[in-house]
Amino acid sequence: MLCLVEIILYLTAGSLFLNISRQVRFARACDGAANGCRGAVAPLGDRLLGADESLPLNYLSTPYILTIKLAWIVSVKKTRWHRMTRKTAIITGAARGIGLATAKLFLAEGRKVAMVDRDGEELARATKGLKNTVPLVFDISDSAQVAQMAAEATAALGRVDALVNNAAVADFGPIETTGFARWRRVMETNLDGVFLCSQALTPALKASKGCIVNIASISGLRASTLRVAYGTSKAAVIHLTRQYAAELGEYGIRVNCVAPGPVRTKLAMAVHTPDIITAYHDAIPLNRYGSEGELAAVIGFLCSDSASYVTGQVIAADGGFESTGIGLPSLRQ
Repeated sequence: MLCLVEIILYLTAGSLFLNISRQVRFARACDGAANGCRGAVAPLGDRLLGADESLPLNYLSTPYILTIKLAWIVSVKKTRWHRMTRKTAIITGAARGIGLATAKLFLAEGRKVAMVDRDGEELARATKGLKNTVPLVFDISDSAQVAQMAAEATAALGRVDALVNNAAVADFGPIETTGFARWRRVMETNLDGVFLCSQALTPALKASKGCIVNIASISGLRASTLRVAYGTSKAAVIHLTRQYAAELGEYGIRVNCVAPGPVRTKLAMAVHTPDIITAYHDAIPLNRYGSEGELAAVIGFLCSDSASYVTGQVIAADGGFESTGIGLPSLRQ
């Protein structure tokens, strides 16, 4: 719609300038004629052509120049809009939580979004009523499925401007009870999935000079109990982000990472006891959990042209949790 308005305005402005040009040529011709027409049209020539044959300053207030100004304003606003956002995105783990919140943010920005999740029923519920979405049911821990997902998503979107690697498995347990099967179940989604999706979509991102945002965790920045597999997988995602940023930067691809702290998701609220919630509040300088929308806003920034010179970075969106170290509650009372 914006492009159509811009075209109409420029065509109108062009037509007006052609009319002015004809009048100027006629005025010039009459200025040198001896048939007496100078007296009738000289004022027009004098208004349009000053002593230096240029338009006088007061001519800027005419409808002609106002039309040009309006066309210019529309063009500038269009440019600003394109700087603010890009056109498409692929989000894994998009059926719930941070992934779904990010998808809704992107849709509000005018993007077309491919929403990927292995839970087909939940994905169908999440995408019901959402326009400009491409629901894709795939398991991103499977290399063959990732290849098919990348092909279908690229074909449906036409181009890929952003990839958000959000899908993850949250499996916590003591080190002594974590066998290799449990370790691999976490790693194949949390780490292998990020690698597989990034590899499969790098050609499309090279073509668009797009970006990747990987979702790690505060558990990848600081150790904690019960997270030997989960925390290690997220620490690996953080370093993987920097590796990709270092190598893909020459193609104009930016790669960044968001490390969420405690977030008020349905799952977290279901498993966190009041004691756990209180302990987190005591340890977080902002004294609260984050929201899915707040995390989506950080992801949206990193996927926008406002972050055009940001790559290889890890942003801990955690209310200050990581910055406080151990953060003994007794020291804050």
